[in-house]
Amino acid sequence: MPADPKRELLRHTVATLAYRCGKTLRGAPENFAAFCVAEKTRTPIQILAHIGDLLDWVLSQAKGKEEWHGAKRLPWNEEVARFYSALGALDAYLASDAPLAAPAEKLFQGAIADALTHTGQLAMLRRLAGSPVKGENYNRAHIAAGRVGPDQPTAVREFE
Repeated sequence: MPADPKRELLRHTVATLAYRCGKTLRGAPENFAAFCVAEKTRTPIQILAHIGDLLDWVLSQAKGKEEWHGAKRLPWNEEVARFYSALGALDAYLASDAPLAAPAEKLFQGAIADALTHTGQLAMLRRLAGSPVKGENYNRAHIAAGRVGPDQPTAVREFE
């Protein structure tokens, strides 16, 4: 049976999230997790924990057992590990023959799109914290479905 193109696009999107968000996490200074730009804004650790919650939520939707859990915030390195673990669990489910209990479009437009938005926030906060992430031509990046761990390929074309 041929692969479902919608599932494959979701898998590629999850891999894109691993690549792009991973870039904001790698090499972050020690004090980045608690960096705060204003009293009522989220810190990077709060944003990363929220992304982990979003990934857990979208997996529960895909399985047909929708549950939202605001997990207890962990130390930075543990939240980073949780992020990659949640990506791996979601990708494994999408790669399986298990049915999607929600339309792929709904899975994308909610939690996955929200996680991409928060990735942009992390990139902006890195810049504001004095540790900017280099931009790049992401169209040339070697992103592939299934590559959702911390070991990502080197950027093909970064900007100074």
